[in-house]
Amino acid sequence: MTRTLPFHQVDVFSSGPLLGNPVAVVHDADGLTDDQMAAFARWTNLSETTFLLRPTRQGADYRLRIFTPAGELPFAGHPTLGSAHAWLEAGHRPAAAPAGTDVVQECAVGLVTVRQTPVAGGGVRLAFQAPPLERSGPVEPAELERTVAALGARPDDVVDAAWVDNGPGWMAVRLRDAGAVLALDPDPVAMQGLKVGVVGPWADEDEAAPGDADVEVRAFIEGIGEDPVTGSLNAGLGQWLAGSVLPPSYVASQGTALRRRGRVHVGLDHRGQVWVGGETRTVVRGSVGL
Repeated sequence: MTRTLPFHQVDVFSSGPLLGNPVAVVHDADGLTDDQMAAFARWTNLSETTFLLRPTRQGADYRLRIFTPAGELPFAGHPTLGSAHAWLEAGHRPAAAPAGTDVVQECAVGLVTVRQTPVAGGGVRLAFQAPPLERSGPVEPAELERTVAALGARPDDVVDAAWVDNGPGWMAVRLRDAGAVLALDPDPVAMQGLKVGVVGPWADEDEAAPGDADVEVRAFIEGIGEDPVTGSLNAGLGQWLAGSVLPPSYVASQGTALRRRGRVHVGLDHRGQVWVGGETRTVVRGSVGL
């Protein structure tokens, strides 16, 4: 029997429509099977499709399941922000309201807090609290050599590398500057088995610098190619670099090579916790028959 469920498609990490990273959000999905969720995610063919369900853990406002066309993820950043946006737009309010406005999301990595922050000119920017890294530390030399070759990077452009895995499996490579990041031309065959994020700083004197971003980020995923704007990767990069190599608060540009205009706001709070935020905007709303 076909069920009709509310649906949003939300653009995440851009102040204008169609310039960020879209996520498909299905509401009231408790009655759907795993196979139905997976089939719909394959059909949307977006990097992620999410399903909002009733929470099962105390303190959570809702439970989220996140699917790519290839399978389920324990956590992902832009789906977290886009789903929180859709949940709020549907008229829900955090259990802590009116005392607080933080939304608490339950997903496979645990409880993730999503903060609502007023921005100049009105409106609210959502930011999620970066979950703990499941894997960190240096990348093995042989693995890094293989990755650098697959990315098409020049070895002398590589400054550092680390594991920044908060669920999806990210390896991060830091290059000398944003120009080197944008010059990458990965080999799809050599990228098999890799999920790599690359970051490099913009210099003030660089004529190509966007002016509103401190670093350029790109994300490459086997089977998908390049991801437009990636919250989980930027969370891991912030935990690795914010407050040391990079300022405690900075803005990352992502999606430039794909003609997108992603802007990810990364910041450390007074407790040393990384928050990752960006603009969210509903582009499609309606219903789906599943």
